[in-house]
Amino acid sequence: MALTRRQKQVLDFLTGFINKNGYSPSFEEIGKGMKLTSLATVHKHIQTLEKKGFIRRGYNQSRSIDVIAVPGKTPFGKTATRMAAKRAKAQSVAPAATDLPLLGLIAAGRPVEAVPDPETISLSDMVGSKEVYVLRVKGDSMIDDHILDGDYVLVEGRETAENGEIVVALTEGTDATLKRFFRHSGGRIRLQPANVEMEPIFVDEKSVKIQGRVIGILRKY
Repeated sequence: MALTRRQKQVLDFLTGFINKNGYSPSFEEIGKGMKLTSLATVHKHIQTLEKKGFIRRGYNQSRSIDVIAVPGKTPFGKTATRMAAKRAKAQSVAPAATDLPLLGLIAAGRPVEAVPDPETISLSDMVGSKEVYVLRVKGDSMIDDHILDGDYVLVEGRETAENGEIVVALTEGTDATLKRFFRHSGGRIRLQPANVEMEPIFVDEKSVKIQGRVIGILRKY
């Protein structure tokens, strides 16, 4: 299938990056390399290239893009083929990295017995087939929603949001912020912090770009 000029540029970037580094770029590296401010736009280009048969991805895995064809040439070079073979071999002999043992219950109130249980809990159950990336939180604007400085948020890449959702929003084309999204009449958007000491941000709808919505939180101690 034919590619647009921009799709061809993204494919060329992927090819060059893989040949140079021996592994595929992250979505953030693609965005930076292609000067794309929206990760949702990166997602869209990658999805289109996959649908057209030029790349292959391993879902819920980082750096899992394989270029399998370029316009006028098939198959693609040896680097991507070796990467795909190694990844397939590793997946065949090792459990998924997102599967964690679920060992029972632990009390947050009155004590209960913590009993090992032969179950696992998988981050894939949370992520599903969504396009998800991770951001590290800096600041205290969302502490009342129990999102703390240093936490990691799981973000589903998308360009729209519903009232009340916690979103990654790009304002004025440069400043990214984590806030609750509310739409008001007259084309006004309120980005509401979850911190009583901070004021909401009111912006014109045209000056806000939604990068994604938060679907989970990870915290290291």
